[in-house]
Amino acid sequence: MSDDSFVQKGAAATLSVPHIGEPQDFYFLLLPKATMLPVAAAIEPLRIANQVTNTKLYRWYIMTEDGAPLRCSNGMVVTPDMPLAALPSDAMGFVCAGVEPQETASDTTLNWLRREHRFGRKLGGICTGAFALAQAGLIKDQPFTLHWENQPGFVERFEHLKPSPNIYEIAGNLMTCGGGSAATDMMLTLIEQRHGKQLAIIVADMCLHVRSTSGAAPQKSNYAVAIGSRNQRLLSALQLMQESIEEPLSIGALCTRLDISRRQLERLFSRYLDQSPMHVYADMRLSHAFALMNETSMSVTQIALASGFNSATHFSRQFKRKFGASPHFFRKGWA
Repeated sequence: MSDDSFVQKGAAATLSVPHIGEPQDFYFLLLPKATMLPVAAAIEPLRIANQVTNTKLYRWYIMTEDGAPLRCSNGMVVTPDMPLAALPSDAMGFVCAGVEPQETASDTTLNWLRREHRFGRKLGGICTGAFALAQAGLIKDQPFTLHWENQPGFVERFEHLKPSPNIYEIAGNLMTCGGGSAATDMMLTLIEQRHGKQLAIIVADMCLHVRSTSGAAPQKSNYAVAIGSRNQRLLSALQLMQESIEEPLSIGALCTRLDISRRQLERLFSRYLDQSPMHVYADMRLSHAFALMNETSMSVTQIALASGFNSATHFSRQFKRKFGASPHFFRKGWA
């Protein structure tokens, strides 16, 4: 990428920012099947920051392992600026992953991450990039996150690591986000830290992006929004179910925890969800199982147990009821 192309003219909004020295460099390593949305959402704030200040505050580069064009999850091909290379001392490097993240980071990529980490570089993961960071052994006890859809599979593979539900996490030299527009929120925070709140506000406005108040914003809509109700007992019941997937609670245990009768619980679910508590609970566990089918190499029996089904046969029957095909059929189709 030409060094002259990092600052574009013509922004309606302008801001003078004191700046002396070299621009900060960002390197985005795209893994096979990376999702394009969060990559663009991370780069555009940097471009706009340069544009509105008419100053080369940032430079950004796309990398692939061997420098060859790479096909993203949507089928589009991206031509990188370079292959893997040593990062400058002040640079930030992000692993950008997408679907099937457990299979896309090669030994070459993992060794590169370990080397850059040893040299004290700031590294991060975008969308499902945390898989590669964890494989490289770079995530310890720091807060981190990845896309909510991929978190069940991640936890099954890395049992000692627990991702946060937040849209992004910045913890020292580790930066991660859940993908999508969360990448914009993370970059706006980095811009604010380096060049001030006013620039971050203008960049957000240019992106037509309403900033989250902090990285602690959750990735998913809460249950109250999803079901259109703020009934506290119903919301508590759904939360208890979500927290007890592998070892499901009985209806009696749910009622005891909620301090309501079975009839009251069934009426709540019938009124607001038009389903029985057990039906909702079973669908919740099947959705968890579907994520594990997609994101792990666990056997059908292992997935059944991890989703609270004692029998693989019963699990397969329920899976087919919800998704229209058996787990084995889905695995065969994906293979």
